[in-house]
Amino acid sequence: MDLAARLLRAMTDPAPEDEEESRTWYPELWRISDLQLGDLLPVAYGLGRKEVPVSTSVRFMVETEIRERQPRFTPQACERMFAALVDGLRARKWADLELGAATLVRCQDQWPDLSRQARTLVEYLLAHDRDECSFALLAIGGLAGEDVLRVSAKRLRRRTAGEIALAELDVVLRLAPEERVLLTELRRDRTYVCPPPRPDAWERVAAVPAYARFARRALETAAVRARAIQDGEIPYRADKAFTSDEVGALGRAARLVLLQDEPWLPAFFDRLLPGIAIAPTEAKTLPSQALLYEIVRAALDFPTPELVTAIRAVRRNVRHAGATKQLDRMLKKADAALAERTEVALRIPDPGVLRREVGGYTAVVAVTDKTELSFEKDGKALKGVPAPVRRDHKDELKELRDLAKRIGAQIVTLARALEGGFTVDAPHPFGRWRDTLVHHSIAGPTVRALIWEIGVAPGEWRAVLPATGELPDVPDDAPVRLWHPMRSEPDEVRAWRDLLIDRRIRQPFKQAFREIYLLTPAEEETGTYSNRFAAHLVHYRRMFALFRARGWTSALLGPWDGGGEDEAERILAAGEWRVRFSHVLADWADGQEIAGTNRVCFDRRVDGAWRTAPLAGVPPLVFSEAMRDVDLFVGVTSIAADPMWEDGEGRDYWVREWSADLTESSRTRRDALERILPRTKIADCCSLDGRHLVVRGELRTYKIHLGSANIAMEPDDAYLCIVPERRALGAKVFLPFEDERLALILSKAFLLAADHRITDESILTQIKRGA
Repeated sequence: MDLAARLLRAMTDPAPEDEEESRTWYPELWRISDLQLGDLLPVAYGLGRKEVPVSTSVRFMVETEIRERQPRFTPQACERMFAALVDGLRARKWADLELGAATLVRCQDQWPDLSRQARTLVEYLLAHDRDECSFALLAIGGLAGEDVLRVSAKRLRRRTAGEIALAELDVVLRLAPEERVLLTELRRDRTYVCPPPRPDAWERVAAVPAYARFARRALETAAVRARAIQDGEIPYRADKAFTSDEVGALGRAARLVLLQDEPWLPAFFDRLLPGIAIAPTEAKTLPSQALLYEIVRAALDFPTPELVTAIRAVRRNVRHAGATKQLDRMLKKADAALAERTEVALRIPDPGVLRREVGGYTAVVAVTDKTELSFEKDGKALKGVPAPVRRDHKDELKELRDLAKRIGAQIVTLARALEGGFTVDAPHPFGRWRDTLVHHSIAGPTVRALIWEIGVAPGEWRAVLPATGELPDVPDDAPVRLWHPMRSEPDEVRAWRDLLIDRRIRQPFKQAFREIYLLTPAEEETGTYSNRFAAHLVHYRRMFALFRARGWTSALLGPWDGGGEDEAERILAAGEWRVRFSHVLADWADGQEIAGTNRVCFDRRVDGAWRTAPLAGVPPLVFSEAMRDVDLFVGVTSIAADPMWEDGEGRDYWVREWSADLTESSRTRRDALERILPRTKIADCCSLDGRHLVVRGELRTYKIHLGSANIAMEPDDAYLCIVPERRALGAKVFLPFEDERLALILSKAFLLAADHRITDESILTQIKRGA
């Protein structure tokens, strides 16, 4: 008996042995086909009104699989599904119309005649005031007949608030039955068993002309209303600019136009976002917090660099404290999502004029590794803003400062999109890359500081650093991709690192010094999971913040039901791979929020569903970039890196990590120090030994751990606690990339090399105690 047949028997006519087996039976449901899964769903749904222990356990397995897969349905399975919906009305007092619509969207042939069942379902729900699933109600009501559709529409009009939402309702009513059913994929109001929306649902709805026209009209209506509120034509009420129904409709409209990437969108969002995010008064509120967040969520689904930049720009002017924090969190996810949308990620909007005359002075917006506004007089640079400009040209000065901020936001968006695109590994045409990125007034400094690979012949790549001014003579359609050290020999990697240091080229993110993570024998042994970063104790809130910063999603742990463990996850390689990092709550007492780390697993998307993959089958770049993130989470938040950690629970771990092997990030830090230290004034009193930077001061010799930056003093390895100040290393040392831990290690080295000049008594007391 095949697996699908066994599952069907367990739910319909279980044999005596099935009851015993069900307690330990965990069938591999991924082995059944999408059509077989579609055949099982009507049976599983029908069991929702029965109490059969064996059947219930299998039912839950099938329903869980449905929520992760894209099942397919024969016309006969669709008919059985609607029969199960009708049959369940009496016990459930409700029917999942969205599930019924989902079966029709996935039907493999012509729909059966479902008018009788549809009429029964809709009339029952209307009679019992269960009309919350509006799109599904119209979709199924349309199958029942025009009379039922009209009654359904009349009911929905009474409870739909806002002209934009009502306009959407009118459009849906005029669609063909197949189009109405398709729209249910975009809106799930209340369903428990539906499969995920079809991957091509938005593309298919975009091909419906009437709804596409509505999307633009709705957004324009929203912009006009927001402008009227700003101009005082509509009285301002905080968070009342749009109803919740309108916010939902506008969210769908925004996603549709973002998918189509219409050319009018950049200017439109520059106009809309300030109108809904900033109160027309001095109040610390905003016209529509809900619509602002909905637009940002649309940017997570279909990001464009212009919209992400516009969100980042408006965030600076939002006066609502809670909104700024929420936008910061959402922007980090938007950056990660943009990196996966390679066809638009590297598009840079035109900044306009970067030099202009203002009150007899020349204002210059300079773009290097950061954006600065400065002023000149007769070709001579001035310090600060000239007083006449501040006094007589306030509006122009504000416009220039806004321009500098907007350009800065574009640079940040570009850099994060470039780094996040490592796992996508999609090449760009050389001509477009050269003209629109390398020579671009805004993108140029960022792009030129990175190493690129250019296809000079089939299968042959040449690495170049545009900052050196050398580009090969190749056709405009030659492929270009971002260089990654994993694809290069060690000697080449070392040469690039030396070049960056020699020419003092600071990269926008760690590239030449990027860590590489290769599969280990232990991971080959475990097969589908890695314990490389397991069994660490970390400051949980810091790690949770890093999840957000790196585009991972995770539920918050805490001392509540279900808050003891979770898996943080991130989608990689344009949605083809997913990495999961398990962690558990270890200690929540006495103000300590400590988590313990566990295994790392990878899933691959197969036919729209995630399947656990063997580590050996994960693309090396995907594996390396994912493990690099996990190393960052553990390395930065481990209690072993906490200079203030006191004796007690976790102290054994703290001590053990002092002598543990260096991680990849620590080894890369050591490699950078080997190049940086000889160029510093403390070179003669510093050396590297295994895990430490050894600093010989006048009073004692110190060992700074390359992973944690903690300090031990010779000869007895007494611990020296130095709480780092929140200030940069300054101009003392050039760093080829941003690394807070590396900067901290160097700042401590400079301090301890001149320990006889230390005046801080808390530090001196520790040093002299055992000297």
